[in-house]
Amino acid sequence: MSGSANLLRLMSWLSPVFPTGGFAYSAGLEQAVSASAVTNTDDLREWISRLLTSGAPWNDAVFFAASWRAAGDETTLNEIADLASAMTGSAERHRETLDQGSGFIEAAQHWFEAGVLPSPRSTPLCVAVGAACGLQSIPLADGLAAFLHAFAANQLQAAIRLSVTGQRGAARLLAELEPMIAAAAERAALSTLDDLGSGTILADIATMKHETLQSRLFLS
Repeated sequence: MSGSANLLRLMSWLSPVFPTGGFAYSAGLEQAVSASAVTNTDDLREWISRLLTSGAPWNDAVFFAASWRAAGDETTLNEIADLASAMTGSAERHRETLDQGSGFIEAAQHWFEAGVLPSPRSTPLCVAVGAACGLQSIPLADGLAAFLHAFAANQLQAAIRLSVTGQRGAARLLAELEPMIAAAAERAALSTLDDLGSGTILADIATMKHETLQSRLFLS
């Protein structure tokens, strides 16, 4: 496909209107806000930055890259999906990635012949999108950049709903995060599964504590 066709496809697949339910999840941010760990735009910038470089989204980017390379290899993709599921860290995070992966695959079927994409019942979102990009020969770095950008944008949308920032503040943060997103995508494009690992322990704990948070806006 041409560069513009690749761009349009990524915009479609990672659009807020694509039925993956991304608006329903905060990836632990709601718990962090409730516990006053994230109270302003500076905290929010640090929260998202750390996740992109050394948190669960980084692992997702590594799984994305591995799935892109294994596109069309059902056995290898199933192994990657099993490992990605095992590393989700909490019940809510596990449900989040599988539900979104299922939603993505069911909607993305319109771009593929039947049976080409992985099973929607047991495929994390990062594996589903990575495999889809690989099957469509979308450049890995471009797919990763769009995938990580979508994560950052979802976090900022959640922050707006949680009154941590307004739309202007979110737009400013998104601009400031662009270089970091690009750098993380470039690093992940060169990664292997040996590069898996995270150091955002407080964020992981937040996703666990969110399970008992009262008066929740989000499912995670």
